[in-house]
Amino acid sequence: MPGYARLLLLPFLITLGATLTGLTGCRSKPPVKPTPARTLPAPTPSPAAPSIAFPFPVMLGVDVLEATGFRAIAGKKVGLLTHPAGVNRRGESTIEVLRRAPNARLTALFAPEHSLSGDIKASVNFEDSIDPRTRLPIHSLHGKNRKPTSAQLKGLDALVIDLQDIGVRSYTYNVVMRYAMDACFENNVEVIILDRPNPLGGFKVDGPLLDREWFSGVGAYRIPYVHGLTMAEIARLAASEPGILAVPENVRRKGRLTLVPMRGWKRSMRWPETGLTFVPTSPMVRDFPTVMGYAMTGLGCEYSGFKHGVGVQYPFRGLTFRGVPADRLVRDLTALDIPGLSFRKITVADASGAPKEGVYVDVTNWQAWRPTELSFHLMRLACRYDPPNPFNKITPVQARSFNIHVGSTAWWNALKRDGARVDVEANIAAWRTQALTYQQLTRKYWLYN
Repeated sequence: MPGYARLLLLPFLITLGATLTGLTGCRSKPPVKPTPARTLPAPTPSPAAPSIAFPFPVMLGVDVLEATGFRAIAGKKVGLLTHPAGVNRRGESTIEVLRRAPNARLTALFAPEHSLSGDIKASVNFEDSIDPRTRLPIHSLHGKNRKPTSAQLKGLDALVIDLQDIGVRSYTYNVVMRYAMDACFENNVEVIILDRPNPLGGFKVDGPLLDREWFSGVGAYRIPYVHGLTMAEIARLAASEPGILAVPENVRRKGRLTLVPMRGWKRSMRWPETGLTFVPTSPMVRDFPTVMGYAMTGLGCEYSGFKHGVGVQYPFRGLTFRGVPADRLVRDLTALDIPGLSFRKITVADASGAPKEGVYVDVTNWQAWRPTELSFHLMRLACRYDPPNPFNKITPVQARSFNIHVGSTAWWNALKRDGARVDVEANIAAWRTQALTYQQLTRKYWLYN
């Protein structure tokens, strides 16, 4: 009898078996018939759970886990994949929350990009180590291996994953989650996802889908650049659909996935509406405005000549282009008439104290704002500023880096061929249609309405 993935929508236990056509290509086997849902006992508060009322509406997955007496991990030896943003709504590390679980044992820690301490720069590898506070082993998943090894998983009943994503495909936490799911399913280890908000909310979907040829450590799903899902919803999709996890079909069918959803989160909520404190998710993503900027300018600063930030300030929200005055940038960007955006010149002090000018991007209309649109206009504008075409000057290694982030071979070919004449508007319209289709197809995996 095939195994099942289970969803802890307290007090119900729901199994997964739906399909999503169009995102994974052809399948050779029919979908698994889902196991009927069964009712769990009514939740009982954990003895360690606080009794005070909280001033914010959202209970994170880790809060729900504790409030229900740690039932999802009861009697299990577990590992934990997390980072500094893996905290409960009181700001307490999930590591400490799991350590006090009365009927479970935390025996190993796993660290994604930027490390368990969160202070290592993007793309920099790091080694395994020992956590000085708990004396538990820390297995690096951004070093000699990107997914847990059989040896690292040995002895574990389950791997708990508590990672704060930012709703953008190339942010690597959703990728390391998928790699961990691959490894756990292969080694008969249960995966337990403690869910967290998508800071951009659950309705924004935007940008090109990732072509399969560009799957990598910065993109492991055929989804739009801004995907509109939570981590648990992505995991639910990956476990349910053939061809997403990099495991044989019989392994996927037997895989065990438990999702611990939030309480109180709605798809319409952006991060400020959650009432939660934003804990930096990486050295350069330290607040919600930067999350918005990452989705908005990150792709446009890939080998175009545009730089995000002004000096060391305003990462992903400030823009500069070498040799182009800020006044001209404001004028040229404003002339693009991009819905929901405005641009203003700012002046900051650089490292030496000298003034440095740049452009700050404001989101003036959330509903009209299409997060990735600015990036593709920046690419076309870069071809005007650096003729005939800066993208024809980059190395093969740089070209691959560009494509694994952007994800569209058709766009790359058009950009190289047409330069400043590339039809940004037509591509945006096509991607918008694809993104809306994707959103409709993935509704079946939503955990929140």
